[in-house]
Amino acid sequence: MLKTYLDQIKVHADPKRAVQMAAYHKVDRPYLGVANPVLNDLTKAWRKELDVPARVELADALWQTNIHEGRLAAAKLLTQARIRPDEAVWALLQSWLSDFDAWAVADHACMAMQKRLSADPVRLDQVELWTTSDHMWTRRAALVATLPWTKQNHPKPDDLARRDRILGWAAGYVPDRDWFIQKAIAWWLRELSKHDAPRVVAFLAEHGSAMKPFARREAGKYLKDQLE
Repeated sequence: MLKTYLDQIKVHADPKRAVQMAAYHKVDRPYLGVANPVLNDLTKAWRKELDVPARVELADALWQTNIHEGRLAAAKLLTQARIRPDEAVWALLQSWLSDFDAWAVADHACMAMQKRLSADPVRLDQVELWTTSDHMWTRRAALVATLPWTKQNHPKPDDLARRDRILGWAAGYVPDRDWFIQKAIAWWLRELSKHDAPRVVAFLAEHGSAMKPFARREAGKYLKDQLE
């Protein structure tokens, strides 16, 4: 099965673009030079023709190729709001955490995780375990995968509690000087500021001085009036 679908990706390979992508992402893995819109179209079609077990099997196989576009396609194949049953999908996504080594691959997988967490917020108990991982990309995923809780305009009490819980994780990350961790904190706060400015203002008042300057600026990008 893998060869059939991988060949569909390879048809669109662009060697010149592949060299540019390898230089940009700076991670040693095969690149085919296939653009994201092409992968979007391919995986959209695959989702329609494959049932959930087949999609999980294909996603696993594509991920194991270690090809950049294969891993992106694997994540896109599982990025859908309604998947039933989804336990195998969630298990597979979690199994990829230790392989995260670059933002593009990690972010695509986290987008699939966002859908599964929104479908079953109880899974946040598992995500909380990621926050103490020795693996930086796993810790970062705890924030990127929970971005849906920054976006609700009218959150219910349970969602507000989850929002505060995740802000607690972000606060715990503040002493971590890794650029990607600081960037993730800023990303979470910046998105939240569009829908819940008071919580971000309060967070920055308490923790902003300990954040890296670029992260503090980015977190407050839309709050200049409130922060003056």
